[in-house]
Amino acid sequence: MKSKIRGKCWLFGDNIDTDQIIQGQYLTLLDYSEMATHAFEIIRPEFAQKVEQGDLIIAGRNFGGGSSREEAPMILRELGISCVIAESFARIFYRNGFNVGLPLIIVPSIKSKVTEGEEIEVNLIEGQVTTENGEVLNGNKLPKLMMDILKAGGAVKWYQKKK
Repeated sequence: MKSKIRGKCWLFGDNIDTDQIIQGQYLTLLDYSEMATHAFEIIRPEFAQKVEQGDLIIAGRNFGGGSSREEAPMILRELGISCVIAESFARIFYRNGFNVGLPLIIVPSIKSKVTEGEEIEVNLIEGQVTTENGEVLNGNKLPKLMMDILKAGGAVKWYQKKK
């Protein structure tokens, strides 16, 4: 896991819950790559087919609310999303994201500062986002422990390395 990530933005609004990320009916598939083909199917039907490795999700407040399904951040990672940047996250989604090795950064007002398709750079350690026009947006810095978990590929792999 690099501490700096560069990617193309996909914009989402406020209150994107886990049912919008992956509907419950697809949880029986048990294959993350197959499940991922249905990501955001209701609100962005084209998303799973058009997203590219390294792309970023930008969202408003309360991203990942609703149920505590770990499949939601897992399929985003499976699709190649390199980071989710939001104005705020649901607590369980936030922890699940790190547990599966998906970086999440909180940046106030991010949704109004970037545009769909814009390429931005994220510095995970500093909690900064640099837009295409060079504007630097400050968010939360990731603690060393969270970076260690991300570098290991998630909480389980991190724990196994510590043994």
